[in-house]
Amino acid sequence: MASQRFKQYSVLAANTFAFTMCFMVWTMFGEIGVPIAEELGLNGTQFGILTAIPILTGSLTRLPLGAMTDRYGGRPVFFIILVLIVPAIWMVQFATQYWQLLILGTLIGLAGGSFSVGITYTAKWFEKERQGLAMGIFGAGNAGAAVTKFIAPTVIVVLGWQAVPNIYAAIMLITAIVFWFFTYSNPTHRNADRVSLREQVKVLNDPKVWKYCQYYSVVFGGYVGVSLWLTRYYMNEYGLGIQLAALIATIFVLPSGVIRAFGGWLSDRFGAHTVTWGCMWASLVALFIMSYPETQYRVTTTGGEGMVEFGFGIPVWLFTAALFVVGIAWGIGKASVFKYLSNDYHENLGLVSGIVGLAGGLGGFLLPIMFGALVDLTGVATTVWMLCFGVTLVSIVWMWWTERRVPMLTRDEHHQATVIETPPRA
Repeated sequence: MASQRFKQYSVLAANTFAFTMCFMVWTMFGEIGVPIAEELGLNGTQFGILTAIPILTGSLTRLPLGAMTDRYGGRPVFFIILVLIVPAIWMVQFATQYWQLLILGTLIGLAGGSFSVGITYTAKWFEKERQGLAMGIFGAGNAGAAVTKFIAPTVIVVLGWQAVPNIYAAIMLITAIVFWFFTYSNPTHRNADRVSLREQVKVLNDPKVWKYCQYYSVVFGGYVGVSLWLTRYYMNEYGLGIQLAALIATIFVLPSGVIRAFGGWLSDRFGAHTVTWGCMWASLVALFIMSYPETQYRVTTTGGEGMVEFGFGIPVWLFTAALFVVGIAWGIGKASVFKYLSNDYHENLGLVSGIVGLAGGLGGFLLPIMFGALVDLTGVATTVWMLCFGVTLVSIVWMWWTERRVPMLTRDEHHQATVIETPPRA
């Protein structure tokens, strides 16, 4: 019989592998959507909707799937998800109409719902002091978005975009088989109280849950939304081909996914708040740089007799460097936000992780659509980064108001009370 330690690591490895493959499939429309948009003549908003539809389904299903994991265990729920999405992936290659792609994308989005299953399933196999690292390793499956940027563009160029879903369906079927044979069930991890979903949802009355939803909508929702948009952005803004654009985009996608494990370790050591606060500020500064649009200046010379004209924009190397910083910050932040959850909501972690994961997924759903709409309305490509900057700033203000300001007030009140209660010296 396998030891407890072996089961822990086997479940962690199988979970992480399965989630990586799910994330690869979940974000595939960010790559195959480019040639599809050319074939169907889609504008920016329509392209954004196509890439975002799977994100919406994955977001909305995270809450019920998280609750089901608390009740039935992670192994059966995760396995059923893996099996159900295989036919939908395979059928994408036969779609010829926009509405057909939207329907299939809705079904494929179930892959994203696997996050709330896997994160809970993983956490419950580990001791509390090791949960941050374990959840961070599992969350590194976000790197599946980088996998699709490595595989899909090459397949598109060599075999056509229709070959991508065919290959992905086979990969997902193999993943389901591997997952079943390398995972275990533990009845003690289930919620023995059988609390009804209505009673569980009462956790929404806790304002901290909404705050964590906001944080996660930035670090995870931003990661998903930007991952889906980057290849198209590099192609349109810097004139790159699809393979080179996707390759450069992995500078954001891959480190941001992989470093989540390191973020879990940092959160265990330094605390969720300290790590999240630093991540938000780092990404805010980098996004400010990325937001600067291509600008032309005209300066009147002395005496008003002439003009000096010059332009300024963010070169591709500087943009990519700032993008790398954002990816690292958000990758660490994804782990630190879930450290908050494991600290505060251990008993119903599946439900709360489903709620927070839903919020993050909705951010990933809305951002590509908003990106497309902003570009269509303004014609300024960098408005997408301005939007990300604004959302990040909201999180920083909220965090300061609720987490950093309160301790400061407490210290001031304590000091005032000490002054009043201390009798004057004779």
